[in-house]
Amino acid sequence: MLPATFKLCAGISYGHMRNMTGLRKTAIVALSHEMKRLSGPGPTCWVSQVRRRSSLLSNRIEEAPYSEAEISYMKQGQEALHKSISILSEPNDWKTEIVADNGDKVLSKMLPDIGKVFKLEVVLDQQLDSLYGELVGRMEQMGEWNPNVKQVKILQRIGPDILVTHEMAAETPGNVVGPRDFVSVRCAKRRGSTCFLAGMSTHHPDMPEQKGFVRAENGPTCIVMRPCAEDPSKTTFTWLLSIDLKGWIPKAVVNQVLSQTQINFAQHLRQRMASSDMGAAPAC
Repeated sequence: MLPATFKLCAGISYGHMRNMTGLRKTAIVALSHEMKRLSGPGPTCWVSQVRRRSSLLSNRIEEAPYSEAEISYMKQGQEALHKSISILSEPNDWKTEIVADNGDKVLSKMLPDIGKVFKLEVVLDQQLDSLYGELVGRMEQMGEWNPNVKQVKILQRIGPDILVTHEMAAETPGNVVGPRDFVSVRCAKRRGSTCFLAGMSTHHPDMPEQKGFVRAENGPTCIVMRPCAEDPSKTTFTWLLSIDLKGWIPKAVVNQVLSQTQINFAQHLRQRMASSDMGAAPAC
């Protein structure tokens, strides 16, 4: 409507059209109506419309073409996020696996087509942005503070939200479960005040199976972080974990290893955050 109104007003700037009384009146009425519509309850209404249109145009200009493989990774990352949110949104049928002395707990449930999934629920003393900076911004440093992880390497970045990574997991004490590795696509998103880091197994041409490691599979997995309702300076931290370790390992051993791994992760993360001068962490 607005472009048409401007054209109408511009038309009456020509002398031969300015003498057309009906046209002049129509233009004045149309312009008055359009300005009232845009002004709304306050002066920011029309500004936001202009900014929105400019933003859309800028996005089109800056939009880079993606290869078929990159589009596939983006779809996998979104799929992992959507599946994880769906699982975590269902509160029923969770069974308690472990409750630590400090209140950290791991729950589990069986899902069709996925199998057993685990959910860690803890409250951390750090603010959300600091935790996000550690887990996403310094992802490749995880092996420095988490003894269950030997190495995390980013193989590829796709747009602002998608990563393809290779993780090497250390063997468990007594080598009950030997060294495993994973190739994963990860999707980092923020919805309001909640941050998500979702993932699932994938394949990447730069990372074939490695000697000495069993290539395991994960997903959907997801870490969800949001400010604690009682104290926004703290963070409610949830980690959905679904892993197929491969190999001939009794289910009872797998269940114990995975739930204990989550409890240990929370403790190692606390120690890391307490001992590090985080500075200004990037917002998610």
